[in-house]
Amino acid sequence: MASRDQTDIGGVQETFLTTHWSMIEGVRERQDKDQALIGLLLERYWKPVYCCLRRKGYGNEQAKDLTQGFFHEVVLNRKLVERADPSKGRFRSFLLHALNQYLIDEQRRDTAQKRIPQSKLVPLDIADPPSLPETTQELDAEACFNYAWKVDLLDRVLTELREWYMGQGMEVHWHIFRDRLIQPSLEDAEPPSLFQLCQQYGIENETKASNMLGTVRRQFQSVLKKHVRQTVVSGETAEEELREMFRFFEK
Repeated sequence: MASRDQTDIGGVQETFLTTHWSMIEGVRERQDKDQALIGLLLERYWKPVYCCLRRKGYGNEQAKDLTQGFFHEVVLNRKLVERADPSKGRFRSFLLHALNQYLIDEQRRDTAQKRIPQSKLVPLDIADPPSLPETTQELDAEACFNYAWKVDLLDRVLTELREWYMGQGMEVHWHIFRDRLIQPSLEDAEPPSLFQLCQQYGIENETKASNMLGTVRRQFQSVLKKHVRQTVVSGETAEEELREMFRFFEK
């Protein structure tokens, strides 16, 4: 196998507590990390929160206001930090619990936009809110939250993977992975044969194409593991999360 078929972009160390939980721990000590923390949480979780609210029956504008209000209240007002408990394992489960509690409190208040000072508003501009596919119509709000989280995580993983291979001049590697595994899985379609891919991309033979596909597949798994480990605090929880992700991707 050529050296370019032996790459490692996901990292080899099994690190936990690297992003979400560690930033929450840090914000307890440094006031100036508020904006960094809320920026991270907003980037990673606004879509799941928004989709969960829509599934609960809130309209588009109200869901956007509540999403913004939630991130303001649970982070800038310290509620999230005060209740954070890394021993619980899954950060998204903790965040979903906080969201449900926020909605209970919200029922006794005015809308989020009226309560938040203009200078404190979270920069949330949902010009094109995510829509849930028909397959999620029978899911409850919590299941929709988890579905949106998984979709967004996969999107970030695939974007990182694609950009790396394109940057390395290994476009054909990415195209084979995309055409053979990604698109057929997402579109529920029959994947092209290795012979067809060889013809399309000018690859020497099917063995070479298979090796290239295997290279990207391994890196996909590595990058996915890296992203999942940023939201848990133990290897056991990470493996459970990864099993769910792989089952989700295979659907």
